Amino acid sequence: MNVRWIKCIGVAALFLLTIDRASAQQQFHQLTVNDFGGAPRTNARGVIAYTNCTIDFRYQANRSNGSYIINAFVRLILNTEKSWLDRSRISSPQVLAEVLKHEQGHYTIAYLEQQEVLREIGRARFSRNYQYEAMSLFNRIDAKYKQLNIDYDEDTQHMTDRIQQHSWDVYFQKQLRVMPGVQGEGTD
Repeated sequence: MNVRWIKCIGVAALFLLTIDRASAQQQFHQLTVNDFGGAPRTNARGVIAYTNCTIDFRYQANRSNGSYIINAFVRLILNTEKSWLDRSRISSPQVLAEVLKHEQGHYTIAYLEQQEVLREIGRARFSRNYQYEAMSLFNRIDAKYKQLNIDYDEDTQHMTDRIQQHSWDVYFQKQLRVMPGVQGEGTD
């Protein structure tokens, strides 16, 4: 069994999704102010909120017909004690809504990553070098979504570019609508 923790900016909640060779315990979660329990950073360089998620990737390998099948558990964890919202800088309900919408984008990125890891592990066949292959697959997907998080903050200028924020919101909605299910199953 391997455990690989990664940090990503985003927030998550839990649900149970069980499939043939991979499982997760999340469904898509809509953020609220209650998801931010940490203390705001004093040197946040203008950032009003920060969310912190971890993807817990564990697996067991079983030999089958000369190759290995990975039974994976991929869980998205909201680290509420590390996620924070500087309430002193929230001047109106509209500002709060904008901040939550931006942070929702970070959560969505983490959720999309989790779902892609589940799909790709479910499709792959592994050799006796399955440990390296499974971690390589995970690391490739993780790098893709880390870059997506960076691009998201740069493009939106941490939500201050409202036109780019809207473009990303539309992109996220589309990704969630067209996201293929894991092992042919739909997502909730």
